[in-house]
Amino acid sequence: MTLKSMIEESCKKFANNAALSFADSEPINYESLKVQIEDLVKFLKLRGIVHGDRVAILSENSPNWGIAYFAITSMGAIAVPILTEFHSSEIHHILQHAEAKAIFVSERLYPKIEDLSSNLIKDIILIDDFSLIDPNTSKDLLKTILQDGSKELQKIKNMVLKFSGLVSDEVKPDDVASIIYTSGTTGHSKGVMLTHKNIISDAVATLKFVKYTSTDRSISLLPLAHVYECTLGLVIPIMVGANVNYLRKPPTAAVLLPALEKIKPTLILSVPLIIEKMYKARILPEIQKKKLVKLAYKVPSLRKKINKVAGKKLMKTFGGKLELFCIGGAALSPEVELFLKEAGFPYAIGYGLTETSPLIAGTNQHNTKLLSTGPAVPGIELKIENPDPKNGEGEILVRGDVVMKGYYKDPEKTKEVIDKDGWFRTGDLGCFDKDNYLYIKGRVKNMILGPSGENIYPEIIESVVNRSEYVLESLVCKKENQLTALVFLNYEKIDEDFQTNNKSQSEQKVIVADILKTIKENVNNSVSSFSRVGRVLEQLEPFEKTPTQKIKRYLYIN
Repeated sequence: MTLKSMIEESCKKFANNAALSFADSEPINYESLKVQIEDLVKFLKLRGIVHGDRVAILSENSPNWGIAYFAITSMGAIAVPILTEFHSSEIHHILQHAEAKAIFVSERLYPKIEDLSSNLIKDIILIDDFSLIDPNTSKDLLKTILQDGSKELQKIKNMVLKFSGLVSDEVKPDDVASIIYTSGTTGHSKGVMLTHKNIISDAVATLKFVKYTSTDRSISLLPLAHVYECTLGLVIPIMVGANVNYLRKPPTAAVLLPALEKIKPTLILSVPLIIEKMYKARILPEIQKKKLVKLAYKVPSLRKKINKVAGKKLMKTFGGKLELFCIGGAALSPEVELFLKEAGFPYAIGYGLTETSPLIAGTNQHNTKLLSTGPAVPGIELKIENPDPKNGEGEILVRGDVVMKGYYKDPEKTKEVIDKDGWFRTGDLGCFDKDNYLYIKGRVKNMILGPSGENIYPEIIESVVNRSEYVLESLVCKKENQLTALVFLNYEKIDEDFQTNNKSQSEQKVIVADILKTIKENVNNSVSSFSRVGRVLEQLEPFEKTPTQKIKRYLYIN
């Protein structure tokens, strides 16, 4: 039940299999992966890193990210993955709080730690080629050094040649493997301590209901610094001897489509926003282009046939070999899920948190139910605390080997969320159906109290707001004592439908005002009386989001 044992076993069993690779390069096989991890362990020991030391990783996804992560954890040190979106001040705070002794950093992100105090961190290692960087190196000098291959960079291979014979320290299942500083949606980062047993348990439990084998290929789209991608998108594939491919640039259509065509992935991990954007930007406009098809789409039996055809095209877009498209990290739009189900697209929903390693409920592609995340994963207990007698809703609690050791240096906050019996409070509201499928209703902290004490879940109202073809995303909150929906509009669609380029600014404002009015009317006709919105306001910029594309609500509710 340790990452060290898992890596050793996989590298032995699947030696000749492709392990990690960039989509446009030759893969590293498992035999080579073992050698590179061992070399890096030797180097880290030579630099004075010992069991229990914290070593940070600040980098975009790459094969070397995985090599660094497994080297750190295999020697009993603790990996501190840092989200690339964090501001330099947040990164400095994390490094200080974690007391990291070393950091692996990519050339592109080096400027974020360029001004780091030399007292704060001992070693800076360039993850691009595993080179040691002098802490006083400027970003401009670093670029010059990389371009001319200067000997100022100390190559790991040369260090390893001078080194021999040290045996790895014993790694135990209850040792902390990783400290993950969450971005969260509440504005306060916390260091979540996950043990080797936490991570391996979650991977093993997931494999009991998800088919993943050594012949599978995936393309990584989400940040490895997030536990969702790290456990499900790195640890699990390595555990079964599969192949993971990375992109050198963000997954825009121009980058992703050729990679999908070349790799033909069998499995992809995603957040809802990726598939929702694809549906709204590519699939829906195609359906609505022809009047007859648009009319037919309103008839359920015909809609299913149209969705089936669209589903085949979508499968082709993803390379034609896709067997499982996992969706997690945030709530999926009901409209998009209905499309995926009717299209015969092999999607599956999962639910979890950083504190639970992450997955605690989910299904495979054959057992999905609309709007549900599925039942508890094998070996994990879920329960609803103080369920409402009317609807069975209450806070979701979880217990099992996947629950974190606690928050780093914060025993008080740990006690707030984990009780003496080991139950972890998720902060999410939910309920079960007769088949023990879990339905998420929203965050406890997001819940709004209605005028007569009713529980109003903004996420449910937002899903109705987002049905409008003119809405890309929305947020519902209480402002000036009334429910208010902030909406970021699909201006491209508005331009196309209303030819706004040919209209004056005042005419454009009238069009937007009419759209907002229609949205309000449609929403209020579709929700309970106490959930009706008093105002619908235009949000002029896209909402700021976490790495799993959840809106940072705390920035807008005040």
